[in-house]
Order: sequence, then structure tokens, then C-alpha cells
Amino acid sequence: MNNYSFCLVVFLLFLNIIRGQKNPHYKDDRTTMVHLFEWKFDDIAKECERFLGPAGYAAVQVSPINENMILAKRPWFERYQPISYKIETRSGNEAGFKDMVRRCNAVGVRIFVDVVVNHMTTDQSPAIGTGGTRARPHRREYPAVPFGPQDFHQQCTIANYKNATEVRVCELSGLHDLNQTRENVREAIVHFLDRCVDAGVAGFRFDAAKHMYPNDLKVIYGRIKNLNTKHGYPAKSRPFIYQEVIDLGGEAVSKFEYNGFGTVIEFAFGIILGMMFRNEKELKDLENWGQPGAWGLLPSSDAVVMIDNHDNQRGHGAGGASILNYKLPRQYKMAQAFMLAHPYGDARVMSSFEFTDPNAGPPADENGNLESPIINVTGNACDNGWVCEHRWPEIRNMVKFRNIAKGAKLTKWWSNGKDQIAFARERRGFIVFNNQKNLDLKQRLNTGLPAGRYCDIISGNMNFGNRCSVKTIDVDKKGFADFEIPHMAHNGVIAIHIKARL
Repeated sequence: MNNYSFCLVVFLLFLNIIRGQKNPHYKDDRTTMVHLFEWKFDDIAKECERFLGPAGYAAVQVSPINENMILAKRPWFERYQPISYKIETRSGNEAGFKDMVRRCNAVGVRIFVDVVVNHMTTDQSPAIGTGGTRARPHRREYPAVPFGPQDFHQQCTIANYKNATEVRVCELSGLHDLNQTRENVREAIVHFLDRCVDAGVAGFRFDAAKHMYPNDLKVIYGRIKNLNTKHGYPAKSRPFIYQEVIDLGGEAVSKFEYNGFGTVIEFAFGIILGMMFRNEKELKDLENWGQPGAWGLLPSSDAVVMIDNHDNQRGHGAGGASILNYKLPRQYKMAQAFMLAHPYGDARVMSSFEFTDPNAGPPADENGNLESPIINVTGNACDNGWVCEHRWPEIRNMVKFRNIAKGAKLTKWWSNGKDQIAFARERRGFIVFNNQKNLDLKQRLNTGLPAGRYCDIISGNMNFGNRCSVKTIDVDKKGFADFEIPHMAHNGVIAIHIKARL
């Protein structure tokens, strides 16, 4: 083999790895992941079996699984302060984790692990982990890994986000910053990730990726094992990679530095849609949403998208007051419906617990043990302090819409020039929004769907005997239908799809 042929082979292998790291490995035509924030492993397994699998969800993002330092009052962010890479948290131990992954894979639901490898803990004494591990953070000594002072960048505080070096080597909120250039640091991280792969996970969310050098991450990702074929993955499948890079422009670190070797969470997505559905911008402007170069968004194949996440729904991270969450249910459901109806990006749905204090941890007993979500009698939400947005009928039914519309082009765009819009997913589905204050929507629109009577999946459900529980839409032989959405309607959306034809 000559040098040219050798280089070509190496390049093609590299391309194959990169493409593989952007493949979420969903089963069938599933399209949407859900973040079951702070759920216990056994509860996640049960939810996969009783709801997520049958409802057509594709994957679960689980909260960090490695042992974390116990903080006073048990805030949610203690999960993001690793004290070791043992799999032992309030969610469960390694045996419970492996059982959960096995059970979810068995019903077609993949598992993605939220990974925290940018840093370890802040200073605290005594520093005790959820598995009983002790460390000496003030000396930057974590013997259970082991890491010592030489494995960290020199201590400094991030003060200037226009200095890329400072962002990547200084400490974020006092969290001791690991040096991923060191070989033993890389080895410890990869060893942990490989254990997750052995258990059957499909991929990883990399927390604080913005604060690590792209080349270091590229090396680490490339060393992770191929996915475990015993869990149904094809041979030589690469783990799915999606990275937290908060980039709204104007800073030294860009999301486009990271999308060459994995997908990236597109934070601008939820911020812009939050403004749209808060009536700060007009929906008509979304006509070119997701098109190459539009809105400064990543290419669709490189983006994981969301309306909110565990961080920014609390006012932390990016977005501020623009972010929608479960506390504004009408606007939130509309934004979720738009995300799930539109073909841009890989969609992630948030599933929360209730909070008033943005630092408060999840529902727990007096000893700090997590409480299990209680599914309410309707099956459409949870009690006991858990919100379970993923069970809300409007969101659940739009996940099915997205599955059915997978691969179909966006067509039939319509707007009234302001805050009423509609669009089709070519011959698969059609959706209409009225977000305009003080103006009812009454419009005859071309759906592009075959003639028939359709069930509106936002206001109701298809019942046994092929009956619709609430509103129906009649599509004529030319594909046209009449739509009405009062401006004060409980839901400002109507959605129909080909499998909701009566």
C-alpha cells in the first residue's frame, strides 16, 4: 500500500468514527430522548417498560452516575461534583445501573449517561461521597480515582469568557479543573466510559465540554470502546456523543469547534423559541428555521435541541428569562410541539421535579433518599413533587407525530404575517399554531394529507374502536381543511398525522 492509499484509508476510518459518534442508535423509527432528571435507576427501568417503550420514546438521559460529594441541604448540583468514578449515587449502585440499562434496551429505549469529567469538587471538609469515599479537595487529592495535584490545571478563576485559555484551564465556580492532556487523566476517564459501554449504554452527554480543549476530547472520544453488541448494537458502532457548549455568540469559545467530532447541544434553540412563544418575537419569522446558515444555528445533523434543561429552567446557564418551563404550561406545550413537529436537530424532552428554590434538590425523605415519582390516576402526569412533562398528553402525542414524520420534508408553510403559522411534514402530518393575542385563528389550509377525518392529537387521543376523544379535522379530496383556534384556547395548537386518520 502506497502512502496515498494509506492516508485515504486512515481518513475514511476517521470519517466513519465521526459519523458514528453523531448516530444516537435509536431503534425502529424512534426520534426523541427524555431527560429523567434525578430519577432512581429502578424507577427509570420501570418507566421504560410501562410507558417510554410503548409511547415510542427513543432514549433516556440519566443524571450523572458517578459518585459525587454530599453537600449540605442536598442541592441538585451536587451531582455535578464528582469525588470518584464509582457508580454509586442517590439513583443507585452499579448493579442497579446495569439492570436499568438492560431492561430499557429490551423495550427499545436507549440510555445516555450525563458525564462530568471537566472537574472534580469544590473545597469542603470533610469531603464524603455518596458511596462513602473520602477526599481532600483543598489539597486536590482524590485517592479513589486516583487523582492528585499534578492532574489539575493551576488554580485560577474564570473571569473573562473572551479568553479561551482561561475558560478551559481555570476553575468554573470553584470546581477543581482536571487537565485532560495528562495521560493518566485520559485513562481514568476512558476506563469509566468503557464500563458504561460494557453495561450497554448508547452514548454520553459531556457536561461542560466548552471548558475542555477540543483536541483532548477528540482523543478521549476516540479511545472509548465500540458499543456492546450483546445489547443489540451492530458491530463497530460508536457511542453517540453530545456536548454541552453554551455559545450565544460574543465569546472566545465557539460551538463550531466541537461539532466536527460529535453533536453539540444547541442552546440558542430554546432561547429563541422561548422568546417566540412569549410573544417577544413573531412566529412568522420561523419560516427559515433550521435552514443552513439561518439564525446562527448548528447544522441539523450536529445539533441536539431542547426547550429547557435542568440548568436553564432554574435561571442558571444560558437564556435567563427567555427560557420556558413547566410553570408556563400553555406556552411550554406550544414550544415543545413546534420542536417535535419540526425536522431540525435531535430532540430532547425535559422531565422535571417541582421547585421554587432554584437550588433545591429532588423529592427526598428526611435522610436524603430519593422519593419515587408517583404516577397520578390519569397517567398523564406525576405526583409526589415530580412533574413528568414527558407524560403530558400533548408532548407524548407529539413524540409520536415526530416518529411518524421522520424523514419527511417540511412543506406547506403558512403564516398570517404575525403569530399564526402552520406547516406540513410531507404527506405525514400537519400542525397549526395560534400564538396571537386577541385574534382567533379561522383558516382553510392545504394540509397535503390524504382525504379523511383526522383526530387532533393535541386536544385528545385515538381511543379503542378508532374513535377520537375530542376534536376532529376533515380533510377534503384536495388536502384542504378548516382550522379554528380561539386566542384564549387552552391549547394554541392543532396537530394531525396520517396514523390519526379515523
